[in-house]
Amino acid sequence: MSWYGAHARALPWRMPPGSAARADPYRVWLSEVMLQQTTVPHATPYFEAFTTRWPTVEALAAAEDEAVMGAWAGLGYYARARNLLACARAVARDHGGVFPGTEEGLRALPGLGTYTAAAVAAIAFGRRAVVVDGNVERVLARLFTVETPLPKARPELRALADALTPEPEAFDPGDWAQALMDLGSRICRPRSPLCGECPLAGDCQARASGMPEAWPKKMAKVPKPRREGVVWVLVDGAGRVGLVKRPDKGLLGGMLALPTGGWDGDENVAEPVDAEWRNVGTVRHVFTHFELELIVMRAEGEADLIWREVAEARAALPTVFRKGLDRALAY
Repeated sequence: MSWYGAHARALPWRMPPGSAARADPYRVWLSEVMLQQTTVPHATPYFEAFTTRWPTVEALAAAEDEAVMGAWAGLGYYARARNLLACARAVARDHGGVFPGTEEGLRALPGLGTYTAAAVAAIAFGRRAVVVDGNVERVLARLFTVETPLPKARPELRALADALTPEPEAFDPGDWAQALMDLGSRICRPRSPLCGECPLAGDCQARASGMPEAWPKKMAKVPKPRREGVVWVLVDGAGRVGLVKRPDKGLLGGMLALPTGGWDGDENVAEPVDAEWRNVGTVRHVFTHFELELIVMRAEGEADLIWREVAEARAALPTVFRKGLDRALAY
């Protein structure tokens, strides 16, 4: 805690160490959802854009789905954006715009899992909660040289974190949780950990072994399967791009997209409209569970699609379709 008091990261959703005021639950929750699959440098401009556009949970709850999904583009895992809206609307509708102050109450909200509920409970409400993210897992795996590989080690690491987590009377729960996160991020790094600067160096079993980077142990990686498909870019006489809305459920659900097929459970690879389609190349994209290669087809014409200016389309499209659009427009 002394180390955290001197070295805490200054982040737009945090209060300084030792602050008497608690962080805004909305900002804590929003930041944690954004950070689940990305880094602080990548998530921070998204966080600032979101909180400028929707400064309260009620404002976010009142936003249109398309606007939020478009603002989320680039953060990945679009199901989280749908859950974000569902949670904001539940807080606004069922809780008068006030987040529940307990871990149990937070877990009852849509899309809040064990980790996010614990983080919000500790940081925003000062509740004792076991907060274990990837940074904390790494610290604990090295501190105790946990031999079980991730992800199987997670119950063991959570038990170790629980045993170390103090009561609120001893240390502020939010500061404790964020201290461990910062220790993992700034000192106990995945590669080249700064053991000489670590306040836990004297107790760390991995450091004593001389090979701290050997932990945490990882399961052998399985090669990702590869999928192929087609994406169609139709441009009208005004230079606008024809889009579709994907089904609410499933990969990239509810997002605006280019017409596509053949790779995500839709075996239909028929052209969306009769036109002089030209093959303008391919694009590749890596999802969490598979790699995708799409043939990009371009044509000029009219169809019953959702028409957007190019800049507006680029802002709304998920990365995989933005790649297809850029490839077609560069032809």
